Amino acid sequence: MLNNMATHFYKTSTPSTRNRAIDRKSNPQKNLTYGQHHCGKGRNARGIITARHRGGGHKRLYRQIDFRRNKKDISGKIVTIEYDPNRNAYICLIHYGDGEKRYILHPRGARIGDTIVSGTEVPISMGNALPLSTDMPLGAAIHNIEITLGKGGQLARAAGAVARLIAKEGKSATLRLPSGEVRLISKNCLATVGQVGHVEAKQKSLGKAGSKSWLGKRPVVRGVAMNAVDHPHGGGQGKAPIGRDRPTTPWGHPTLGKRTRKRKKYSDSLILRRRKS
Repeated sequence: MLNNMATHFYKTSTPSTRNRAIDRKSNPQKNLTYGQHHCGKGRNARGIITARHRGGGHKRLYRQIDFRRNKKDISGKIVTIEYDPNRNAYICLIHYGDGEKRYILHPRGARIGDTIVSGTEVPISMGNALPLSTDMPLGAAIHNIEITLGKGGQLARAAGAVARLIAKEGKSATLRLPSGEVRLISKNCLATVGQVGHVEAKQKSLGKAGSKSWLGKRPVVRGVAMNAVDHPHGGGQGKAPIGRDRPTTPWGHPTLGKRTRKRKKYSDSLILRRRKS
């Protein structure tokens, strides 16, 4: 297996291969994978499209990722760093001292042969998972953060994501999330030290439209290019404007900047500063 996941850059032989790059694939651990059921091209039981722009795409195996990190006080060794088609971050295969194998998100800078451990009294080093209530220093870079104790990490899991621990007070810790939001989290929740790897994921060039369809994304058509019966922005002669006070969805609801967060959501009291708009 590769010592570190490498990106393959194509030689420019056609316009579609200019600046095109892909991640090198690898063979996953068989007992940690299973098949996925995909809803037919975004359609419901009646065959009507309910989620647009879905369909096609390459067949995938789902890798079981250990977001809970509940293997306490048993050190594990990073054996491989692998590609995962279900996320833009890389994953690591861990061999624990008791013989069990698990996948975790690849922390930035982690190499094959490094040791990681999860628990309440573990070193503050890259890849280790521990509660925010322990000796986690202020300003620490963390990822894979729990919101509900024992449920597993739900925050800062994308490639290159990193959150900061900025304060501790009472039973809560204050975090600055990758979106810029500042919110409170229970100090008993687990977090992994370090940043998620594969920071350059956003810089990858697909090269051609067909590469997007391999990912299961169907083409998107602008509303102004449609007929009036198909979209509120449609119709008119030539490059006509949308003809409305504000942009709308195909069903007439405001969009493009309209906040869609549920009012009086249970977590409003935990958010100290909203994310960047």
